[in-house]
Amino acid sequence: MKSLLFPFITTAFLGLILLSGCTNNNNQTTSTHTKATTTESSVDLDALELPQLDKKPKDSEDVIEMKTSMGTITIKLFPKIAPKAVKNFIGLAKDGYYDGTTFHRVVEDFMIQGGDPKNDGTGGKSIWDKGFEIEPSNQLYHLRGALSMARGQETNSQKSQFFIVQNNEDVSDGLAIQFTPEKIIEAYKKGGAPQLDGDYTVFGQVIEGIDVVDKIAAAKVKESTSGEKSAPEDPVKITEITIIQEAK
Repeated sequence: MKSLLFPFITTAFLGLILLSGCTNNNNQTTSTHTKATTTESSVDLDALELPQLDKKPKDSEDVIEMKTSMGTITIKLFPKIAPKAVKNFIGLAKDGYYDGTTFHRVVEDFMIQGGDPKNDGTGGKSIWDKGFEIEPSNQLYHLRGALSMARGQETNSQKSQFFIVQNNEDVSDGLAIQFTPEKIIEAYKKGGAPQLDGDYTVFGQVIEGIDVVDKIAAAKVKESTSGEKSAPEDPVKITEITIIQEAK
């Protein structure tokens, strides 16, 4: 079974396609985002720490360099908010699990997906050799540059595959301040995929190299085995992932 995410529709026929199980489109943004941010109705959303908005890494965050055949992407990770996803990613990276894998699925104006040793969306394992549960949070969102876990239909099917949100179009329309921090609504004006919030685990944020993400997303693609035109003709490889800061 492919680890896929049903993508965010930005053109007429992107359609409902699996990435690792996200089945939302642009018209569902508000309802999905409401689910993501109303688990604790008494929370003052605007008082929450929103670490994605701060480019400078804190001591409590990990920082990795993802070296690819098209350039380097620097990402900070949030182990206090998404501990399982970060532990899994760091553990696999230290073992060299991602070295030589490709971004096997790219959808421009949506995301780029990788982390599968089979390079076709059907493979991958976690450090526990089984899937693990999503870790939704009202502190982390699918902003442009967000690093998130791909999964299957079940919410406990996260393994090794991940995606980086690439869309740079304004997607703030329809987001309500009673469900979404105002600063996040403002950030969504620069792009993202809010319809995924609450259904996938955001566990990192690109702090350098978003231009590399854009280049990877712009690759010439062909039809994949699922029928979606998202398989790169010349896939970009991850050559190495280096941990340059470990959280304290």
